[in-house]
Amino acid sequence: MVTRPADWQPVAKGLGRAGQLGVDGLVYRATFPRYDLNLSSYGVSGLVEASYAAFARYPDGRTMFMGDVVATEAELQWVTDAIQAHGLEQSAIHKHLLAHRPTLWWTHVRGVSTDPVALASAMRACLDATATPGPRDPDRTPPAGLDTAAIDAALGAKGVSQDGYRFSFARKETIGDDDRVVPPAMGVTTSFTFHSVGNGRAAVSGDFVLTADEVQRVIKALRHGGVKVVELHNHALSDSPRLFYLHLWAVGHAVSLARTLRTAGAATNLAAGH
Repeated sequence: MVTRPADWQPVAKGLGRAGQLGVDGLVYRATFPRYDLNLSSYGVSGLVEASYAAFARYPDGRTMFMGDVVATEAELQWVTDAIQAHGLEQSAIHKHLLAHRPTLWWTHVRGVSTDPVALASAMRACLDATATPGPRDPDRTPPAGLDTAAIDAALGAKGVSQDGYRFSFARKETIGDDDRVVPPAMGVTTSFTFHSVGNGRAAVSGDFVLTADEVQRVIKALRHGGVKVVELHNHALSDSPRLFYLHLWAVGHAVSLARTLRTAGAATNLAAGH
């Protein structure tokens, strides 16, 4: 259902942070970066991971909320208690990175309600169970040492500078959850972030969103290109088609890694990226 930015002002107040409405008016989304953490993996420091909250309104008057919360090991049980206390569904708990410090967990949450502000307030309670800091503008400076034009050409899409160099790709088919269409901006995308480590090299993290028949092909393509596989898991409990998320990590020549990611992406039903 198409909405206007003004429709989401009460949700922004409940979240304690303004989000952005997509250009199609379908999804209102806010992110909550963990700038409080000096996150590193395999010696690569300065990584930034973020919780997110995404909302979509439907013709029956209900709003669907999907998101995830980035929690330290010590925070995870507090977040879980907040999720359960506020009536949200906890649909996944997992890691996105290998050998990272501090140890982080990502817990996915979902809710459907006629009261979107209640959903926003519930997400706020989950975030308050962590040390997630208040609003701060992301670093939108193009990463030094990366040939972003060449990376764009290799991936066939235009990246965005936001705490690294980021890409997002939707799937071509319609995704459903609980008999509702789920727009890609709700979190159902393949995404990559390039973090510059100097001299044209990058650390790349992210994940592919896959159907079951695509999983093995993508794993083979990634490993052929020297990309490490981190985790394979679900994010939702009732999605259709059933989707799996394959997280990855690699450090190497940025353009070569981008070519590997594109080859792997060709084994899936991806639409054009941005």
